[in-house]
Amino acid sequence: MSLQGTNSNPGILWKFVVTALVVIWAASSMFPVSDTPFEEFIKTRATAQQDEFAKKVLPAAESRVDKVNYKNNPAKSPTLYIALRDYANANDVDLSVYFPDVKVSDIKVLKKRNDILLKELYRQSKGALKKGLDLQGGVSFTLEIDDKNLESGEMERQGQLEDVLTVLNNRINGLGITEPTIRVMGGNSIEVQMPGVSLKDNPEAIEELSRPAKLEFRKVHRYKRPSSAKPPISEIPAGYEVMMMESERGGQIVEEPLYVRIRPEASGDIIKKAYPAMEDTSRFSVSMEFTSQGSKVFERITKTILDEDQQTGVKQPLAIVLDGRLMSAPNIQSVISDRGSITGNFTRREAIELANALNNPLSVGLKRTSLNEVGPSLAESAKGSSFLAATVGTALTVLFMVLVYKAMGFIAVVSVFANIFILVGVLASFGATMTLPGIAALVLTLGMAVDSNILVFERMREESLNGKSLWTSLMAGYEKAFSAIVDANITTLISAVILWKFGTGPVKGFGVTLAIGIFTTLFACLIISRAMLELVVKYNIVRKSFQKGLISNETTVDFFKYVKGSFVVSWAIVILGIITIVYRGEKTLSIDFTGGDIVTISYNADKKIPIEEILKMGTATGEGLGEVQASYQVDLASKAERLVLQVESEKGEQAFNELQKRFPDAGLGLIAQTSVGASVSSDITKDAFIAVALSLLAMLVYVAFRFEFSYGVGALVATFHDVIMSIGLFVFFGMLGVGSGQFSAPMVAAVLMVMGYSINDKIVVFDRIREELELKPTMSLKDVINYSINRTLSRTLLTSVTTFLSAVALFVFGTGIIVDFSLVFIIGITVGTFSSIFIASPVFYWWNKGNRDKVEKTVEPEARSWE
Repeated sequence: MSLQGTNSNPGILWKFVVTALVVIWAASSMFPVSDTPFEEFIKTRATAQQDEFAKKVLPAAESRVDKVNYKNNPAKSPTLYIALRDYANANDVDLSVYFPDVKVSDIKVLKKRNDILLKELYRQSKGALKKGLDLQGGVSFTLEIDDKNLESGEMERQGQLEDVLTVLNNRINGLGITEPTIRVMGGNSIEVQMPGVSLKDNPEAIEELSRPAKLEFRKVHRYKRPSSAKPPISEIPAGYEVMMMESERGGQIVEEPLYVRIRPEASGDIIKKAYPAMEDTSRFSVSMEFTSQGSKVFERITKTILDEDQQTGVKQPLAIVLDGRLMSAPNIQSVISDRGSITGNFTRREAIELANALNNPLSVGLKRTSLNEVGPSLAESAKGSSFLAATVGTALTVLFMVLVYKAMGFIAVVSVFANIFILVGVLASFGATMTLPGIAALVLTLGMAVDSNILVFERMREESLNGKSLWTSLMAGYEKAFSAIVDANITTLISAVILWKFGTGPVKGFGVTLAIGIFTTLFACLIISRAMLELVVKYNIVRKSFQKGLISNETTVDFFKYVKGSFVVSWAIVILGIITIVYRGEKTLSIDFTGGDIVTISYNADKKIPIEEILKMGTATGEGLGEVQASYQVDLASKAERLVLQVESEKGEQAFNELQKRFPDAGLGLIAQTSVGASVSSDITKDAFIAVALSLLAMLVYVAFRFEFSYGVGALVATFHDVIMSIGLFVFFGMLGVGSGQFSAPMVAAVLMVMGYSINDKIVVFDRIREELELKPTMSLKDVINYSINRTLSRTLLTSVTTFLSAVALFVFGTGIIVDFSLVFIIGITVGTFSSIFIASPVFYWWNKGNRDKVEKTVEPEARSWE
């Protein structure tokens, strides 16, 4: 692709047009920014027949609302949301006529149409960006497994609970960006905490989340039909039960009773994959593909039924039962082996939800035993200090870039802010949840994202020092930096895809966010930043190039002179870190990984203890409590508010006694103490290790393909070194009282960010080595490496400093998890910068035994540009 000439504008114009369209889309994805109470939202939402809705329907629904006596009065409803639904259903009112812009006219059954419509309106009243449990709270519910469905052996029972934990995590947190807390409680329950969910308007919103999706295939009695919905017990054949099948006739739901065998012929474990399928313009079904064993089972079932149909001359339906509800009972027309379908007049949304549930089936039934609204787990003072830290970190990055690169540095910062804006817009469109560690990660991303601009600017500086004009330097800067930018981001993208594909929970979520961030970073650098730079240079808004860098372009440091000593010291620190981790054992893991005790406490409402005062128990010396988490929860059944503490195992009673001692006037009472399992299950941990190992292996393969195998070895060894050293030093500093030294769920993302930073840094140095090997055919391999490190040193330090400033601000001004998060990154930046020079490059050199003939490529690196 040819370089853009100075007398033409199209290359600039299309970039601005595309940028404007993307930014507008991102902005639209983030609105509404915050939740609007449903009562306020619905008053102005009607788009047709507004007067009738405002003067007749809404007042009638409002008159039904009675939050106190609704349970004993069927004419009353607990909220306006429920009141609108109940009023419309009782009076055959079609609510869709007031909201024609919501497309539900294809749903023929009035009750279902109103229900779907109200769910969509309720969704629209919520903000696009959900806040996490730490910032806003959410809801908590407990699912109990009947003891008769659990194995008697302790190990087998634990395995069953782990399976349920994994299924619920996959179902609720499919992309890994919802940030729920899911953990085992006691010996037969699972607690789920969902951020950003409120049940004040719609108490039934949680039902779909707690749905077990226990699927069974059962035979219907061939000859007998119930005389009524509740026939005498003497009429019911032995081994059968009465179930009602709903079907649609003339826009109405008709129920038909059937005798269904209690013992199932097969269960949901025969399904390999389920997905929604359209039957006609208004109806959806759920198609199923069976496993290899499931195909044999279903073939046997359907063949047996067909053979008996022919012998008796009477068709026997096969019932499809989901969570104890008869979904359909079709007659078998032919032998079915590889696939089938569930029909039931589903809407598209219902079909998608059912398919998702069937793809993550539960082997045991669940019963919801409690439902609570959870307050934010982060104290107000902690929020304030953490947001201050984020602001200071951002400001330092902006100031540094402007001081070093002047007007062009400001342009780089603008493009990076656009990058973050677009990234948040994409995450909002996916329904992501924003937590405080997530916001901290965005601040650190701000520091890292300027790297691509720094690469271009440093190349421009080299060209300017060679006497080229500012426009020519700009074009050459992008051309020469292009391969490094693309290779570094593609390497990281491969890691992100593997983390998404093979990871679960927060690891999968990090992979999704990282992949999106890579695309937005490339877009910001190659489109947004370039468009603005071309504009200011072309029209002489900026006339002078920056010729002085952070470090002189003529440095000739012999890094190999210090390699052996650095190598020995570095790996000695790695070994020390590993010893520290082993010595600390489980103390390096937070409650997220180890579980602990849940203590439920009553208190006097007028003596409510601030969260920050409770959390001080964990940091105070002498008590020996260790980690303490706290939140206020409201039981939605009794409306009673409780204080819920989570502490380390076997410290629940100690925590309660300490709290009583500190706050004797609070009227504290111990309601319950329960052991709780890890919110990061063993499966998530195992999948994390597998995903990281595979991503490192994929990085080796890509670098070997794109560069040469020895480059990949150097990058792999150095990245492994960086991750292990960062973890070890974090734990070691924790023993010294700097940071907690404990790894919680958000810390997984911090370590993965270190890995991404490390990979990116190595690729930039290797790209320069590859280039200089072509340009300097007579120079030895050692000299080429030294020369390349010196040429990229300014860029390496500049990128490190911008990210380091953000991390230090978060560390100094932040609190709690933000301090740990930023400390890991401060260590990672330092270690990653060090290893790019003293680990990756020497390993690459030693692998080739100092011989450049083994590494040289005959094909010159492709020179590309992005116009």
